[in-house]
Amino acid sequence: MSRNIYDLLDSSRFVLGDGAMGTVLQDRGLTGGAPPELWNAEHPEIIRQVYQEYVDAGSQVIIANTFGGTSYRLKLHHAEDRVAELNRAAAVLAREVAGEDILVGASVGPTGELFEPMGSLTHDDAAAAFAAQAAALAEGGVDFFLIETMSDLNEVLAAIDGIRSASSLPIAVTMTFDTKFRTMMGVTPVQALTTLSQAGIKIIGANCGNGPGEIRRVMGEMVAARPEGVYLIAQSNAGLPKWVDGNVAYDGTPEVMSEYALDMAAMGVNYIGACCGSTPAHIQAMGETLRTRPIPEYAGPAAAGDAAPAAPQGSRRPRSAA
Repeated sequence: MSRNIYDLLDSSRFVLGDGAMGTVLQDRGLTGGAPPELWNAEHPEIIRQVYQEYVDAGSQVIIANTFGGTSYRLKLHHAEDRVAELNRAAAVLAREVAGEDILVGASVGPTGELFEPMGSLTHDDAAAAFAAQAAALAEGGVDFFLIETMSDLNEVLAAIDGIRSASSLPIAVTMTFDTKFRTMMGVTPVQALTTLSQAGIKIIGANCGNGPGEIRRVMGEMVAARPEGVYLIAQSNAGLPKWVDGNVAYDGTPEVMSEYALDMAAMGVNYIGACCGSTPAHIQAMGETLRTRPIPEYAGPAAAGDAAPAAPQGSRRPRSAA
């Protein structure tokens, strides 16, 4: 099997991705606020096990545990000098589990900093940080990069430039449209699609957010405006987060996420995965539904675009931390 993501997308009506890493790790002892990336070195057996569980659930792609792997994010935990070590370790573990039959994507999340003039982060500084992360991930054996949970196109473009300076591997991008169907920086789905396709990105879509209802509308807008040669990717949260007995829980059951997966396939979304709140059980249910139930006819973006409820303030969490 080819380890080229474009070959996999071309040979399949849809590709089944994986789900959250942080959600599963929290069930296994990761405390709130702690960086999952440290577990790549401190608990490699658990990281390897989570990768394996997603493979066993049917994921055709697993994403390395590196969402917060830039120096900016690791600095919050006094680990900014461990960028190469932690990113490489995550990729190596994923590659060991994936072998040659499963693809490995590299999660590249936002720095958490604001760009000039709102903040002090410059394009060149951000690109350098993303390049350092990308170099270690490529060395570890990933097959492509997944820039995800982004809200600022300036940061996305810096990540693209940084990655391209370090590697020639393919790049996919997902942004989070959780503020009235725009990103927190005001980017619309069509604006993201247009800008990123013009930048040469061929795999574009949405992740995280307020759950399947929101993703349905966002992806409907992208489907309607999809440029030729662009593959679409959707990775919805498993519903909305709620506090249950002092812990964050999500209301998107495997059955709910299975219906979402069926809707994405009907729209012609090429890569279907999940984000915060999802587990191998969700992915297994999604895969079984996609295999055993007929894909319905797509009725158009109006039918897919019902409004989603707003998330509670501060509830949005990145895939590797939820």
